[in-house]
Amino acid sequence: MRLTTKGRYAVTAMLDLALHSSAGPISLACISERQGISLSYLEQLFSKLRKGNLVSSIRGPGGGYQLSHESCDINVAQIIDAVNESIDATNCGGKGDCHAGDICLTHHLWTDLSNQIHQFLSDISLAKLMMRKEVVMQQKIEVQNLNFSQN
Repeated sequence: MRLTTKGRYAVTAMLDLALHSSAGPISLACISERQGISLSYLEQLFSKLRKGNLVSSIRGPGGGYQLSHESCDINVAQIIDAVNESIDATNCGGKGDCHAGDICLTHHLWTDLSNQIHQFLSDISLAKLMMRKEVVMQQKIEVQNLNFSQN
């Protein structure tokens, strides 16, 4: 099991959106610039996030995206699920046909691992991520750079 770029970028973009939510709707161009994710890729991700009811879009001048729920009510597992990312550690995709059509000897081990990973990610909200030391430090650097460029 490996979390792909799609899942990583979706979580990163949602965290960026949560961090800047006080500024009103955030354009994908702003997220793209801050996070180094291509605009076209963000458009694809946010289409799925909108369908998953995690974000809403505001059209027109000053428009952009905003969280559909409070940051404490959106967890990492929901984000990953919304972009159709798999958190499955089995070789069979959870179907149980991993060994010539039958369940392999370690199928339940990998299923349990998948469930543990999903539970772990379900317990981490965007609000919790926002309070992590490295995120807080990055925000301070961003504010300092903004203040420096305005002077």
